[in-house]
Amino acid sequence: MVKTFTENISNRGVIGFFKVLLRGAGQVMFQGSAWTGLFFIAGIFWGAYQSHTPEVAWGSLLGLMVSTATGYILNLPDNDGRQGLWGFNGILVGCAFPTFLGNTIWVWLSLALCAALTVWVREALNNTMKAWKVNSFTFPFVISTWLFLLASRALHGLDPTHMATPVLPDHISTGGVLYLEQAAVYWLRGVSQVFLIDSWVTGMLFIIGLLIASRWAALWAAIGSALSIVTASVLSASGYDIAHGLYSFSAVLTAIALATVFYRPSWRSAIWAILGVIITVVSQAAMNVMLDPLGLSTLTAPFCIATWVFLLPMFKFDEAQPDHSHWSPDLKKHLQAK
Repeated sequence: MVKTFTENISNRGVIGFFKVLLRGAGQVMFQGSAWTGLFFIAGIFWGAYQSHTPEVAWGSLLGLMVSTATGYILNLPDNDGRQGLWGFNGILVGCAFPTFLGNTIWVWLSLALCAALTVWVREALNNTMKAWKVNSFTFPFVISTWLFLLASRALHGLDPTHMATPVLPDHISTGGVLYLEQAAVYWLRGVSQVFLIDSWVTGMLFIIGLLIASRWAALWAAIGSALSIVTASVLSASGYDIAHGLYSFSAVLTAIALATVFYRPSWRSAIWAILGVIITVVSQAAMNVMLDPLGLSTLTAPFCIATWVFLLPMFKFDEAQPDHSHWSPDLKKHLQAK
């Protein structure tokens, strides 16, 4: 297996391998573009250093490299590797561990292990979900990270320093004031929080990265963030959470998935995506209440759940099927069978 990994790197070359890594970053928002991934990584580094948490930036690179290398070592289908589909869960693990856990050697070793774990968890979930013609999305990242974050409550070598204090639903804060003049900042933070970064500059870099690959994806990322802010505000969610993009990041992914990836852009898919974003916001609130007693973040679980709910009915909005070129051939075949 190690020989297969070194052979793949040798055959692909250093530049080719870096392109695969960058595509892995881009695939977090369904874009198999190395340039998109480069802007995403640039955004992560900007936001992490701006907030004086450089370990988040370096953790993202470690998670991306470990998960990508794991795919090669396990000799998984090479097309997935070329498109960056081994790396997108790993880079999210790399952002999450330094965000919630302390800076210890055991945390970094666990980060690498968890990033590798997402690769075979993704294979397992995709194999299981083929019959339903849906994808596991970022759920391998979610379930694997939850496993380690929960374990940190008992395994203190993992140092749960930055995890939230468990609270009962009656004590969940609804505070925070929203300022209209800051609306653009809230909107861009909603995009940046996809990678657990709280920076409007990062959000702008992410939008630029999306524009390079797909104007539709950039548009719907913007719409998803804006609509989630309006929805959460109308329903009187915590002003602090809205302002810092915590009701928007899953909605951004839902909007891109439903409006541009699994359905060709049209007025029907637009309505479907808008409904999906609203349900994602409600799912976010529900999962906040469910997980706060454990001191856990929802991560991108609201996106996964809402998008599955909107894909499982297998509605067909037009005769022409969307472009699934960035998915594996096997999954593409099942999706097009719809």
